[in-house]
Amino acid sequence: MSRAVNLAAGSVAIAIVVLGLKLWAWWLTGSVALFADALESVVNVAASGAALVAVRFSAMPADANHPYGHDKAEYFSAVLEGALILVAAFVILSEVWSVWQRPRVPDLTAVGILISIIATGLNALWCAVLFRAGRALRSPALLADGRHLMTDVVTSAGVLAGISLALTTGYFWLDPLLAGLTAINILFSGVRLVRESVGGLMDEAVAPDQLSRIRNTVSQAAEGAIEAHDIRTRQAGRWTFIEFHLVVPGEMRVVDAHDICDRIEAALRAEIGDAVIHIHVEPEGKAKHSGVLVL
Repeated sequence: MSRAVNLAAGSVAIAIVVLGLKLWAWWLTGSVALFADALESVVNVAASGAALVAVRFSAMPADANHPYGHDKAEYFSAVLEGALILVAAFVILSEVWSVWQRPRVPDLTAVGILISIIATGLNALWCAVLFRAGRALRSPALLADGRHLMTDVVTSAGVLAGISLALTTGYFWLDPLLAGLTAINILFSGVRLVRESVGGLMDEAVAPDQLSRIRNTVSQAAEGAIEAHDIRTRQAGRWTFIEFHLVVPGEMRVVDAHDICDRIEAALRAEIGDAVIHIHVEPEGKAKHSGVLVL
């Protein structure tokens, strides 16, 4: 199995352990804020499972029906995870409204709070692992899982701080209030995640800073050509797709133009990593005098 698949499987295992710990903490205390925290972990389990399926599917090699590979499967996982986050937020808000109308004093035992702290620490450690690996592997599914866990860590820390304040002051209305704030934070996280994932499915261009790197690399590596124009890019999982028109002198031999293309492709892959590059060579009469001028 690939490293990405192993990490996705690890996320499922960690999510199940953390869910068990948080449910235990909620059962011991009856805190609606800890209930909200546990409910987000239910979403973590489902989302991690979806990420595992997507990562395994995206690792399949290209075939006749999918000549560009299966990498976009990870975006479907990220969209699903965002949708599940939104569902969790609305369920938490429903519970908050119920408790706010019929207040109850939670049994905020030290054991329950300690268990929640352990669960939050475990999530934080795994979140760091996912961020590091997700960036290295350029995996949208792993990065989405990492962002979701980061939201969980932040909200859990806020919940624990608020519960400590409630114990100190005796203002137990802080419990549902913190749960509501947790839900709002989760809601924004879900919206952002869905938006980013849909952007990948809609073939958005790469980020401006990466496009600038691509343009600079082409300009420096295309010695012998005249210009490059109509540069288009998109991202699919770890792959960056790049295509453009390369204008060369009309009398240049095909073999020489091909050598320039090889040099550009090698430079682009050295600069940005995995890439699928298509270069359309044109004679100088096709120059637009715009785009990338060759240095």
